[in-house]
Amino acid sequence: MKAIQVMFDETLLGRLDAEQEVKEVGRSAVLRRLVTDYLERRREAAIDAQYRRGYAAGEGLGPELEGWEDEAAWLED
Repeated sequence: MKAIQVMFDETLLGRLDAEQEVKEVGRSAVLRRLVTDYLERRREAAIDAQYRRGYAAGEGLGPELEGWEDEAAWLED
């Protein structure tokens, strides 16, 4: 691992340090988990955006799967 410097205002740092998880595992472990969660959410959002762009074109499933839309069986709510 590599040490980095991160700046926090005193109020935010105090709120972070007051958390039980920070007391148990330390700031670094909590911040690593938070950054990992953040990056995963960003990755998922980017994938969702790609799907939206892909299906927004209105081209359906593409020529290789044309006609299969009518074969789907949808469950009743």
